[in-house]
Amino acid sequence: MSIQELLTPILSFLKCETPQAWLDEAVKKENLDIILIDHLICELKAAQSAMFLIRKYAVDKESANALLAWLEPFETFIYKREGDWRELPAKNKLSKTVIPKSNAKYGQDLIDKMVVLIKEELHHFYQVLEIMDEYGVEYKSITPCRYAKGMLRNVKTFEPDAMVDKLIVGAYIEARSCERFAKLAPHVDKRLGDFYISLLRSEARHYQDYLTLAQEISGQDIAERVQFFGEVEAKLILSDDQDFKFHSGVPA
Repeated sequence: MSIQELLTPILSFLKCETPQAWLDEAVKKENLDIILIDHLICELKAAQSAMFLIRKYAVDKESANALLAWLEPFETFIYKREGDWRELPAKNKLSKTVIPKSNAKYGQDLIDKMVVLIKEELHHFYQVLEIMDEYGVEYKSITPCRYAKGMLRNVKTFEPDAMVDKLIVGAYIEARSCERFAKLAPHVDKRLGDFYISLLRSEARHYQDYLTLAQEISGQDIAERVQFFGEVEAKLILSDDQDFKFHSGVPA
């Protein structure tokens, strides 16, 4: 499938395209470090978000603990700066079969989709570390940008609506990431551009997985909530932003 064929549904889902001002800032050599480090953290956050959904809504305590153990080496590397990043691929696997709770009516589907997504995100996490090593970019702690928090503050507080909203937010974050990979790819060197296109190809369906789950779990038409979060997301992307990051708005 061509890049344009992958992008067409993503662009029709998003309510706006990335502003040129963000792209102009993103391709500056002095911003390569922040783009790569923030991208690295985004991959881990995506895995954590998917894992949170499984642990909260779909599995028993034993399975939840196995999921936590799976993610631990990656979190330890980021939050405690411990471990050798080259050993992470060997740790990207579940230690046991994850079993849905007996009362989780959508448990197996949620587990199946999210486990695949987590594996992919952690693989991409490692690939970003490889790129950082090649480009001589050292990992350092950075502050989170306003983007995800700006979306999540609109999530409802009662279930299952809260879960449905979180899945819709996940869909927008995944779609925006793909759109930005496509924007960046022609303006960076070939190694990085090829990497962004490979990510676009592998992640293009993630937002649809989130939306499918949201619709299944809601049992009602979610179009109104999808529209609502699309407008929230577009406002964050198009408004002035003091903090330049991978998902930030217009550089102020």
